[in-house]
This record gives sequence, C-alpha cells and structure tokens, in this order.
Amino acid sequence: MFHVLGVDPLYAFNRIYMASLGSYYGISETITKSIPLLLCGVGLAVAYKAKVWNIGAEGQLLMGAIVSGGLALFTPLPPQLAIPIIFLGGFIGGALWALIPAVLKAKFQVNEVITTLMMNYIAERILLYLVYGPWRGKEVWGFPFTSRIPSYARLPVVPGTRIHYPTLIIGLVSAVLLFFMLSRTTIGFKVRVIGESIRASNYAGIEYSKIVILVMIISGGLAGLAGAGEVAGIQHMLRKGISPGYGFTAIIVAWLGNLNPLLVIASSLLIASILVGGDAIQISIGLSSAFINLFNGTILIFLLLNYFLSEYEIIVRR
Repeated sequence: MFHVLGVDPLYAFNRIYMASLGSYYGISETITKSIPLLLCGVGLAVAYKAKVWNIGAEGQLLMGAIVSGGLALFTPLPPQLAIPIIFLGGFIGGALWALIPAVLKAKFQVNEVITTLMMNYIAERILLYLVYGPWRGKEVWGFPFTSRIPSYARLPVVPGTRIHYPTLIIGLVSAVLLFFMLSRTTIGFKVRVIGESIRASNYAGIEYSKIVILVMIISGGLAGLAGAGEVAGIQHMLRKGISPGYGFTAIIVAWLGNLNPLLVIASSLLIASILVGGDAIQISIGLSSAFINLFNGTILIFLLLNYFLSEYEIIVRR
C-alpha cells in the first residue's frame, strides 16, 4: 500500500514505530488508546466465540459514555462512591443497549448484525441530540460539549500521561477472568459448544437464548465501561466524536487476538500503536487520515479470510 502511494515502506513503518513506541510519550499514548480497544475487544471476543456477531460495540460504548456522563453531571454523587457509580452506570448503559438486539436474536431470530449495526447510529444520534441540545454546557462557546464533570468524578492517571489506570486495570482483569470463564467453567463450555454447532448445543440441552443474552450483556457492558473511561478519564465531558471509532476498530482487535481474551491484550496494544503511529505519518508523510482505516480494514479482511478457510473446506467438483 505504501508503494502504491509513492512512500518508502521502511521509512513509514519506522515513523509509526518511533511515534508509538520510540518515546515515553508515544508508549503512554499507545497504552491510553489501547484501553477502550481492550475492553471492547475482549467483550467482542466472548460474543464471537458463541458466533453472536455483535457489530454494535461503538454504539454500546457511546451509551455507556452517555449514562456515565449523565450521572457525573446531573446527579449528586457521593465523592467517595462517584467513580464506582460511574463505572457501574457505564456498564449498565452498554449492557442495556446490547440487550435489545440480544433479545431480538434469542427470541425472534432477528439477525444481530443488522440490529447492532443500526443501533450504532441511533446511539450516535442520541449523543448528538444531547450535546447540541439539553446537555450543552453554558461556557462552551457554542461547541457541542457538555460542561466538565466534577473533579471527584474524574479518574486518576499515571503522572505525566493520560493513562487512566483504573480502567486499564478493569480491562486487564476482565481479560483474565473471561479467559478462565471460557476455558475452565461450565458457562464457557456452553459458549464454545454453541460456537461450534447450535444443533449440537440443542442435543446437549444448552439453552441457546440464555447464552446469547449473556454474551451480549458481557460484550455491551465492557464496551460501556470503555465509554465511561473516555468520559471520566480522558475527555472529562461528553462531546461530539468522543470515540474515533474504537468500537469498530475493536472488531479487528478481537479477531487479531484469535478470539482469545488474553491475546486480545497484545492485539489491542498493536492496533493502538498503529493508530498512534498513523497520526504521526499524517503529519510527516502527508497521508490522509483515511489511510490508517484502509490499513486496518485490510488486516481485518485477511483475518476473516483466514477464519473462513480454516472453518470451511473448499471442494472443487469436476
């Protein structure tokens, strides 16, 4: 791709590496961007293990941000409990948003790809309505922002960085717990069986609808936590464009991690480094911001192609 654009690939990859991993600032920004990717990616990995194709992590992230932002801005939270309540609100917001397509899938066999995808845009419109309308701050000079959340509702960060480490810890713990859930528990066994064959799960007496709802609640809730982290840890407000597409990029993260929650930790860091490096090459090389989306999209195509070839056998009839 770099050759097609007339750019030396070695120079481009060197710039990406130096920007994302070649300095303390670059490493800190890579970790910061990996946090929402990790939370969304781990949740998607669990859903995809059961072949429940949640494409709505972006909308679930936004709904988590809306609920947590609303709690921080408009409710008298006890300062000592503000951050746990904000995280809980974010999880509930994302989980409830995911529950709608989950119930439609489990009870009425409505295709979850369509419903989760469309609900991304509904969530975005709700956010825009709020920040352009009733929630717009009084001192934002007409910009689509809310007021800033109180200081007691803001997440602590690693000094000199934007790494909101409580959210990072939640992401890492979630990855470990969900790995053990999938590999060592009865629920994980049911998820894997459904992912292998719905018919086999029916013979085994596994309640398909309950597993669908469970994995969607986990997936949506973790995406909602990512939204809460963006509000309380990075932006300290709700605003238009609060997510640059983390929920969509997390689809790549989940597949790159082979739907393994532990490997998603590594894949989230890799994709985050590409995002950080991509910002740098836009400036140093003059590439369009769309190039990184093209690059990540190409990765996803090859990952899905590999999955297809490993799952299905191609037979040529003569």
